[in-house]
Amino acid sequence: MDGSLSLEKDARLCLTVAVTGHRDLSADEVPRLRESVHGFLSHLVEEYPDLQIELLSGMAAGADQLVVEQALSLGLPVVAVLPLEVEEYCKDFADGGRVLRSLLEHCEVVTMPRLQGEDPTVDPEARARHYAHLGVFLSNHCQVLLALWDGKPSDHTGGTGGVVSYHLSGVMPGYDLEEAAPNLLANSENDLAFHVVCSRDRDGGAPEASLEPLQAYWLTGAFGRQSSAYMPWDYDLMLDRLGVFSRDLGRYAAALESEARGLLVDAPEGLEWPRGVAYVDRLYAMADWLAVHYQHRFASGLLFGHVLAVLMGVVFIIYSEFIVHWPLAVLFMVLFLTGFVVHAVGERREWHRKYLDYRALAEGLRVQVYWSLAGVVRSRSAGFAYDNFLQKQDVDLAWIRHVMRSASLRRERHHPPDSRWVPWVIARWVGDRDSGQLGYYSGKARSRAAQYRRTRLLSQVALWGGIVMAGVLAVLATRLDEMQAIVLLILMGILPLVAGVRDAYSHKKADKELIKQYRFMADVLGNARRLLDGNDELVFQRKVLKALGSAALEEHAEWLLMHRERPLEPGGL
Repeated sequence: MDGSLSLEKDARLCLTVAVTGHRDLSADEVPRLRESVHGFLSHLVEEYPDLQIELLSGMAAGADQLVVEQALSLGLPVVAVLPLEVEEYCKDFADGGRVLRSLLEHCEVVTMPRLQGEDPTVDPEARARHYAHLGVFLSNHCQVLLALWDGKPSDHTGGTGGVVSYHLSGVMPGYDLEEAAPNLLANSENDLAFHVVCSRDRDGGAPEASLEPLQAYWLTGAFGRQSSAYMPWDYDLMLDRLGVFSRDLGRYAAALESEARGLLVDAPEGLEWPRGVAYVDRLYAMADWLAVHYQHRFASGLLFGHVLAVLMGVVFIIYSEFIVHWPLAVLFMVLFLTGFVVHAVGERREWHRKYLDYRALAEGLRVQVYWSLAGVVRSRSAGFAYDNFLQKQDVDLAWIRHVMRSASLRRERHHPPDSRWVPWVIARWVGDRDSGQLGYYSGKARSRAAQYRRTRLLSQVALWGGIVMAGVLAVLATRLDEMQAIVLLILMGILPLVAGVRDAYSHKKADKELIKQYRFMADVLGNARRLLDGNDELVFQRKVLKALGSAALEEHAEWLLMHRERPLEPGGL
């Protein structure tokens, strides 16, 4: 399996729109529904030019096929997600699936696996549950749900009303699988829907009483129905973050192509890669490279700012106490303005935010790759397997989870991965004290602790040096000439300043917190290593790897929020 990076083919970021809607649309409204859907998709294309608009559809007659036709007319890629095998699915179409088969020729096809222990060919309730399973899948793998819906709630399992209900609240009538609603009480960023009101061709088919046919609204679980035509600001910001990431992928395409390295570069020969894992690995490699790139930018800006702070302090001391000369005042202003410019450039180009966000994304994708290889994720799940990552945090972080949703879309769901991947994942992910993540975190904990001790020592030496200078000046004031006294006075002011700035620099880098994080992760990985060394049972090993991934996701979510409180500031102080 090819593991190289291919930005044009494999790393394109998508804004994924899933469609749900009624099969029995009113014929009188169909022409205007086509216009409304065409306008909506065209607006997304114009509004988010850095993202590829992609459609997910269950391909049912009526609304699904109407939207697919409009997407294809705009040249948008369509992923047809089928709840059953094509031959079996065609039995649910009045035309025997003729239109379905014609549309599938222009779509990428993903067939959902059958629910374990259920036979939809003979059991109508089982068939309905497969449709509900499809609705959960569509909701969990899109950023926007496009609903051609009459607005009426429904108890029909897998119907349009149930899919909309699930998307907005995490609850679907008649659907009680454990993957539906992984975290009911958390705020959800994945509840954005665009509702095009429609009628149904049946008795009592008019829309819900408060709605008019062909009205269109943005609809969310958090904010309800929007009175304006604009997407809620929080969600627009989330999609804008996706666009920024996509632009960075394009901006650094050449460097990413040659320098970004994935987790599978030395994958063992002879083992088949699970479907979709190469795409996740490519995304990981690029997110990791970008995180390191912006980390260097941020660290350089931070160091430069604190060095400027020291120089400004030295100039101020000399100017205020000894040499009142206008060039020194000019120099002070130049240093200040230089620090301000560095700060402004860093803020405008978002060095700090991008470093943190891309690092969190890379770590989430790392877990995603290893879990997929080791068979930790249930192959038949319709849900988003990493849905708790950052779910309780600000909505502007939700773009990270949406990248992971897109990466999860095409993973293998019919067959579990080869069990021979498990020992390789253990060796590469867990490792030992000299390799893998255990070696990385153990080494980082030691080096950071040593660096922090040197920082504390330097601060104490500088602080006590200033005190000693003051003492020497007090004792020997009458014996020193003017120049010696000036030098001592300058040192007396500068040494404590250096100590203070160095402490502030250490605080900005969160050295103490990072040491704790590295030690915590080293302990977690060490515990995983001990458990795995004592048990070769495959089920147990996968359970340990699942717990390890969950701990890593939780820790990196906390790490991200902690470091967001330490932005780059003017002058470094």
